Amino acid sequence: MRNLIPSWIRVPVVFFIIAGIVEYTIDSGEKPAFMEQPMVLLFLLLVLLIIIAIEAIVASIKNVLYQSLDAEAQARYDAKNVAQPKALRWINKIYSKLLGSKPIEEEHEIILDHNYDGIKELDNNLPPWWLYGFYASIIFGAIYLVRFHVLNGDNQYDELETDLAQAKIDIEEYKKTAKDLVDFNTVELLADAGDLKAGQKIYEVNCVACHKADGGGGIGPNLTDKHWILGGGIKNVFKTISEGGRDGKGMIAWKQSLKPSEMAQVASYVLQFEGTTPAEPKAAEGDIWVDKNVSTEDATEAVTVEVEELKED
Repeated sequence: MRNLIPSWIRVPVVFFIIAGIVEYTIDSGEKPAFMEQPMVLLFLLLVLLIIIAIEAIVASIKNVLYQSLDAEAQARYDAKNVAQPKALRWINKIYSKLLGSKPIEEEHEIILDHNYDGIKELDNNLPPWWLYGFYASIIFGAIYLVRFHVLNGDNQYDELETDLAQAKIDIEEYKKTAKDLVDFNTVELLADAGDLKAGQKIYEVNCVACHKADGGGGIGPNLTDKHWILGGGIKNVFKTISEGGRDGKGMIAWKQSLKPSEMAQVASYVLQFEGTTPAEPKAAEGDIWVDKNVSTEDATEAVTVEVEELKED
């Protein structure tokens, strides 16, 4: 029987079909299955060995059957093989050269003089592809040795550090455009009119009932004075909105209802109330909050205002 497709094509095609089926059926996320699960890699290697073994066994059986034919039958068999397409004959010729094996009709030239129960051994040379691969590995090893151990080139650890540093830069750049990744450590005061308008809408829907529309306070504290129960400034206000107020009597946590970007918007809008005059201001609660980043003069002025307010009371 004549094979139109050579074994060096059949083996990888069958192997990759099986590997594709395994990859399709096993859920391994973004990484290939053989990387996530080492047993899959072991299975694929075993499959490859079995496919190669089957090809070798079939080739051996064909060789035995060929040797058992008489001269006339062998001639007919050879004639059928010669009838292959020209392109395929050329490919098989190149393959045979890379394999470095003798044609079946010339194997009698390399048969060794010993046998075991009628089984004879052929004195084949190493395949050229194997020799060339071995020589290439020696050259690669020499270049690798000089590059990384003599010239001290960047190794995998250096590349890892470089990649990690670049990843941090990429993350920071991404955070600048991904507003919902903000938290109370990274939030900044928003001054854009669109953000403040959005914050106002959120405030009017969720906050007016406790703080009133003008921020004068009702159930909740007055937002127009300098006093803050849990600290002022964008970071503290954002955290209070996100995590809620004091246990048992403070504001609920809004992090389940509002996105981080929305909490940043409403926190920035709330800070706009400071210094305004509400219609019915609620008495101050908490302490005057002084930003640690402000100058000493501003901090002294804030403390002076607090003392004067206590004297008036």
